[in-house]
Amino acid sequence: MTAIANLSQATPRMREAAQRLEGQFLAQMFKPMFESVRRGTFSGGSAEEQWQPMLTEAFANSMARSGGIGIRDMVLRHMIQIQSNANEENRP
Repeated sequence: MTAIANLSQATPRMREAAQRLEGQFLAQMFKPMFESVRRGTFSGGSAEEQWQPMLTEAFANSMARSGGIGIRDMVLRHMIQIQSNANEENRP
């Protein structure tokens, strides 16, 4: 990398892809956390088990939309740099 990529160069599709990636990463990180939570005597049972992955994914996507943990920006910078390098290679 020659210089740090400017995030303003990111297209809406790039931003969306990076945010989805961060959401997927966070969901994978949240999964063991939610699995380890102790359930009470009157837990949701099998119905709760069926819906828990969707709740975990919703939490993760919400966190990613709210700024996340910085993965989105790192991915965007890398995407911009790759695109810049490809454009430089294709110049005559």
